[in-house]
Amino acid sequence: MPMSEKKKKLALLILMFNMFITMGGIGTVVPVLPSYLMLFGVGGTVLGFLTATFALAQFLFSPIAGNLSDRYGRKPFIIFGLIVFGCSQILFGMANQIWILFLARFFIGAGAAFIMPPVMAYVADITTVEERGKGMGLVGAAISLGFMIGPAIGGFLATVHLHFPFYFVGTFGLLAALISLIVLPNIKHQIDENQLEKPRENLFKQLARSVHTSYFVILIVVFVFSFGIANFQSTLSMFLTYKFDYTPVDIAIGIVIGGFLGVILQMFIVEHLFKRFGEMKVILVNLIVASISMVGMVYVSGFFVILTVASIFQIATTFIRPAVNTLISKLAGAEQGFAAGMNNAYMSLGNMIGPSLAGILLEWKLNSPFIFGAMILFGCYLLAHIWTVKKAPQLMHPESVK
Repeated sequence: MPMSEKKKKLALLILMFNMFITMGGIGTVVPVLPSYLMLFGVGGTVLGFLTATFALAQFLFSPIAGNLSDRYGRKPFIIFGLIVFGCSQILFGMANQIWILFLARFFIGAGAAFIMPPVMAYVADITTVEERGKGMGLVGAAISLGFMIGPAIGGFLATVHLHFPFYFVGTFGLLAALISLIVLPNIKHQIDENQLEKPRENLFKQLARSVHTSYFVILIVVFVFSFGIANFQSTLSMFLTYKFDYTPVDIAIGIVIGGFLGVILQMFIVEHLFKRFGEMKVILVNLIVASISMVGMVYVSGFFVILTVASIFQIATTFIRPAVNTLISKLAGAEQGFAAGMNNAYMSLGNMIGPSLAGILLEWKLNSPFIFGAMILFGCYLLAHIWTVKKAPQLMHPESVK
């Protein structure tokens, strides 16, 4: 029985709230970590590996979460992920040794892994193909808004105490779990009757199976794109702290402005862009914009100029994410959970490798992560463009994938 429009809107609101809390919690650490890590006497390299630890957990657990949600439903895993996420954020704020930071960050990533693929699959379950871009755009806007509000919370609550932002976000994660338990509809989704009888695939078998999907090259784009932007996102706060002596509040302001503009544009423009130009053109254009703005960070100075360039980068990446999510979802057919899990796994691989390398590059030469990241993003553009022209020219046209 199809879900009523009222229940569909309610479900979308709860899913948006969950992604807002998740990304808000992730974003909280961005302006705070440089100062927070100074309490432990460490810097850029540890920052990079902390970010990579989060991504490693996402890489390991996202395919499992997506596959399990295809078998048993979305709601239980969303709630489980929120509980793990909330408790781990609180643990991160309580940490008094570096190994506890790494442990907490790993479980924060694991919690996020059990939230994000089931949420994306849930959206696909309750929307038609025609509505998919709008649904993914709304969830994408919540993701961007969370990543915008998170740094603001982190930057300003850090003035109370450096540990306090993590307690705050952890509490809201647990609150989101309770709201989802009570309010989120437990939908029935279409699966193969024989699917439950199939043996569960491990991560590496799922990765091998993803090679044969129709959206494999899009997954490669997800990996390369994530690798490139992770250089920017993971090192921006440390870069601004080292080069310009910015405080957590300064960094939070810079991140919030770009995030706010990205959210507004995503909520009101992204669906029209998809319909007029198609998801692939949106991806290609914004990969170029992101790579140019990343190089620009090396050569600009002055708070407002830095703010402008960083905002352009954030807006570009804000457009790319829902375009990639929508395109993969349209090509995935009945395996929405699997596709969402693979999407998150490839993203996590990029997020894992990118920050590790960026942290090392940052301590070698301050500007190098941005130059290298821009090269990676431009390479991603070339890969996507060549593959599309040669293998899938229909993706260059609006509404080509039904």
